[in-house]
Amino acid sequence: MSRPTLTTESGAPVADDQNSQSAGPGGPLLIQDQQLIEKLARFNRERIPERVVHARGAGAFGRLEVTDDVTSYTHAAFLSEVGKRTEAFVRFSTVADSLGGADAVRDPRGFAVKLYTEEGNYDLVGNNTPVFFIRDPLKFPDFIHSQKRDPFTGVQEPDNVWDFWSRSPESTHQVTWLMGDRGIPASYRHMNGFGSHTYLWANAEGRAHWVKYHFTTDQGVRCLTSEEAAELAGRDAGSHQQDLHRAIERGMFPSWTMHVQLMPVEDATSYRFDPFDVTKVWPHADYPLHRVGRLVLDRNPENVFADVEQAAFSPNNFVPGIGPSPDRMLQGRLFAYGDAHRYRLGVNHTQLPVNAPHATTAANNGRDGAMRFDGNGGRAKNYGPDGFGGPVQTGRPLAPGIEVAGTTGAHPPAEHRDDDHFTQAGALYRLMDPAAQARLVANIAGGLSRVSDDGIVERCVAHFHAADTAYGHQVETAVKRLRS
Repeated sequence: MSRPTLTTESGAPVADDQNSQSAGPGGPLLIQDQQLIEKLARFNRERIPERVVHARGAGAFGRLEVTDDVTSYTHAAFLSEVGKRTEAFVRFSTVADSLGGADAVRDPRGFAVKLYTEEGNYDLVGNNTPVFFIRDPLKFPDFIHSQKRDPFTGVQEPDNVWDFWSRSPESTHQVTWLMGDRGIPASYRHMNGFGSHTYLWANAEGRAHWVKYHFTTDQGVRCLTSEEAAELAGRDAGSHQQDLHRAIERGMFPSWTMHVQLMPVEDATSYRFDPFDVTKVWPHADYPLHRVGRLVLDRNPENVFADVEQAAFSPNNFVPGIGPSPDRMLQGRLFAYGDAHRYRLGVNHTQLPVNAPHATTAANNGRDGAMRFDGNGGRAKNYGPDGFGGPVQTGRPLAPGIEVAGTTGAHPPAEHRDDDHFTQAGALYRLMDPAAQARLVANIAGGLSRVSDDGIVERCVAHFHAADTAYGHQVETAVKRLRS
């Protein structure tokens, strides 16, 4: 088999890629050496800014196949008939660590799904937990700062982590998830995924429901203990990425069953707690799961940088029949995710193959910007409305509008009858068997006992007491024993 000729980036053939040009065998190197200068200059620029969160990730291509009729709830075309298949790309990730971090660590996992539908891309950007630490995006930068490396010591500090949680009682539910068995999945294949936020579905007649997404792993949930994870992370930092890659290469295609919970829109105002609060779940007894389809991953990326590192997901990428809710964290993410990609990848990142729609061609008046490589619209006008054949609006909103009223200001969320920060955390604790409860308490105490400020410890223990008396007592006792 003939091999291609090595060339410079301008296409000129390279005569020698092993020896730089010099002034004689012992002389200095020459700046005229195009191959040397080009290689070094390009090498200096190979890295793009990594994601502030979800930097360490893995991904794969596949499909979503509809298994059940949901047309009475949404007119989204990709869900329009049983048996319909839509191409998909899924990216899994840890949250807090850098691109070079280990996979087997105690951390939430990103579970981001991009569906290449005939009406454009639909991105569902969730986690492997159904809840989150905070419910207002104004607190998000502070939360992430508290979990990242301390500006003075350069390492993650227990004081910072637990101080923030102690002053954010709404985090108690998610902390209980994180410190429990599911805080360290055995692999990306063996964890569930959740849309986490509340979204809006609307059918062809305009009837709307609030919706929550669930992806249940068909491989079964498997988790690691703290000790197992520490051993695996030290032995194989890329354990989860390699597990996913090898499984697909062997033909063991991982899959998830997709369900939704559906709430009639009129239920929201009178529901016993705020259904748009991402620190809470909707009990299945109130809103049971409806099966929708099956997500299968069957193809690895040919190039990790091109597809995994450059993949750009935005909760703002909706399709007709689906829209946002007043979920405050979701509302913040509608801006923040797209803005992060415009910073990291440039304003034209939507043209990259992994991000570009498949069945449609984006037609808008956006022009110019760095790395524009699609002809930049050619002769077509770059404004609208125009009289020269440019794209026109449909006049049809993706989903019905949400009725709102009130005075502008920095308001806390509207109160509901059973709103509090601790009830669901206590319910989750009581769902665990005694052995799982013991592991949860040991994980919390292991971190909390390292905190230097007694006030932080007291506030956190008070949160666990408020969730469940036994829960709080167990944590308090374990922390005192370790601190003594």
